Amino acid sequence: MNSSLLFLIPLLPLIGFIINGIGFRHVPKSLAGVIGSAASLGAFAISILAWSAFDGQPQVVKLFDWISIGQLTIPFAFQIDQLSLLMLMVVTGVGSLIHIYSMGYMHHDEGFGKFFAFLNLFLFFMLLLVMGSNYVIMFIGWEGVGLCSYLLIGFWNKVTNYNNAARKAFIMNRIGDLGFLLGIFMIIQTFGSVEYLEVFAKAANGSFSINDTVIVTITALLFVGAMGKSAQIPLYTWLPDAMAGPTPVSALIHAATMVTAGIYMVIRSNVLYSLAPATLGVVGGIGLLTAVVAASIGLYQNDIKKVLAYSTVSQLGYMFLALGVGAYTSAMFHVMTHAFFKALLFLGAGSVIHAMSDEQDIRNMGGLRKHLPVTFWTFLIATLAISGIFPLSGFFSKDEILAHVFEHNQIMWGIGLFTSMMTAFYMFRLLFVTFFGEFRGTHDQKHHLHESPATMTIPLIILAVLSAAGGLLNIPHVLGGGESLAHFMAPLFDLSKQVNPDLFEGHLEHSTEYILMGVSVGAAVLSILFAYNIFMSKKVVPAADKDVTGFPKVLQNKYYVDEFYEAVFVNPMRKLSDLLYSFGEFLIDLVVNGTGRLVQFLSGRLRLLQTGETGFYVFAMVLGILVILAWNLLLK
Repeated sequence: MNSSLLFLIPLLPLIGFIINGIGFRHVPKSLAGVIGSAASLGAFAISILAWSAFDGQPQVVKLFDWISIGQLTIPFAFQIDQLSLLMLMVVTGVGSLIHIYSMGYMHHDEGFGKFFAFLNLFLFFMLLLVMGSNYVIMFIGWEGVGLCSYLLIGFWNKVTNYNNAARKAFIMNRIGDLGFLLGIFMIIQTFGSVEYLEVFAKAANGSFSINDTVIVTITALLFVGAMGKSAQIPLYTWLPDAMAGPTPVSALIHAATMVTAGIYMVIRSNVLYSLAPATLGVVGGIGLLTAVVAASIGLYQNDIKKVLAYSTVSQLGYMFLALGVGAYTSAMFHVMTHAFFKALLFLGAGSVIHAMSDEQDIRNMGGLRKHLPVTFWTFLIATLAISGIFPLSGFFSKDEILAHVFEHNQIMWGIGLFTSMMTAFYMFRLLFVTFFGEFRGTHDQKHHLHESPATMTIPLIILAVLSAAGGLLNIPHVLGGGESLAHFMAPLFDLSKQVNPDLFEGHLEHSTEYILMGVSVGAAVLSILFAYNIFMSKKVVPAADKDVTGFPKVLQNKYYVDEFYEAVFVNPMRKLSDLLYSFGEFLIDLVVNGTGRLVQFLSGRLRLLQTGETGFYVFAMVLGILVILAWNLLLK
């Protein structure tokens, strides 16, 4: 493939941003949406061409030498290999569907053109992140998507709470980014390069032992960055608050782009992490803890987007759990299937919110399947997929993760299975309360109910097909498949297998795999039946916030983590900043005002010497001459 075409993949969204960004007040809405969507679709089309032309060997395309300091040279270059191609297809493909959906969802918004400009800029930075050939280019994209998330989350900036949510996301990501940046500095110090191919080759040349202190430190610092970007404990609370942005933004951030950046970074750095099993243990432990905590919180959330937000945090925990046991391919597989069904869930939620005149509380919905048939059926497919029901995509990716975890640690497998059961329960709770039963909204809302326009429903249908059939990408041998994705990604892990072959050992018997599959599906079905009994048979509607007590109250308030952070970190820092501000004000006033007053005092005294009387000036001159003469005589 012509290398110049590769540069068009990120360039097209950048051009879309420039056009809509400069002319958003003048470009007609219909044209702004077309420009933004065409830029994304163009990037997707070129990504398909790159996929078809790929010969299995990594290709580095250099534009120019960007930074050169001593022996360190950092080129501005792109790397096309198995991992970047997969991410390109997901980011541009799902991103394009979200752009098209936004044309209908944001049609009446006065900031329509500006919104598409921000979407295109977000896509540009995400493409830099996944295409860069070195850690510095990745970091540029990394920071760029962080900036764009701030712009998009706080898009409706006239609402204070939305601005606070955007600021929270920005600050918490900066905490993680500091770790990532320090990790890059250590990579430069250790390897003398930031180029992936060079760094990984040097790491695998035998100079480093398993759990070498330097490698463990590097991987731990990189993981700190991943915790921030991919919302892992303790840096996860920004993601549920990111629901303040328009629903397409939620789909973009949660499904295929920003939150998967941490997963991508760890998979990209698989050689380093394979050399540091100690770090992998931490990655897996934090991932499992995040999955459990987020899933339990999701049980008692009533905001339709908040439920999906905590679901995202939980699923990201699953992906890090897979990385922790060395199942890199399984983590990437779940990234892809999750992009399909989570984008569908968020866009379906957006369709519901659009029909309900911006209502997001599921307790005020009900019976919507009659009025929104396309939204309901596509939402059902996504719910079945995330619950791990055979033969939808989520079943294959989630089962693969649990199988690898079972090989590694059966206790962790049990906790992961329990988390999966909670996921199935709260997702079907959401489905039953929203789409079944009697309508519980206002008369005006009921009168307004209607299915979304084609620009919104067509992306839902496409994503529903992908959510249903996405498992075909990596059907396991036990079910007669060829594990196509695993074979495609295998060359990425050759060096990892070389430095730590024990990490990739282990194979389950087919009989064990069948049992694990059966247990997984059975547990999900049991949870679904439990939800059906409560919310369909008994027709229970989630209680009002004031009526919730005990541990459910703790879950509804998200374990009071935000309050804890506020008390332990935010308030002390605010008081310290106020103190420093007051001290600074005092010091500045003392120096500036004191200097001014001193000059004023001295000038007031000196001006007394200027009397305007000639006799006084003659007397002063004579006195001065006498003083000079006396001084000279004394010196002799």
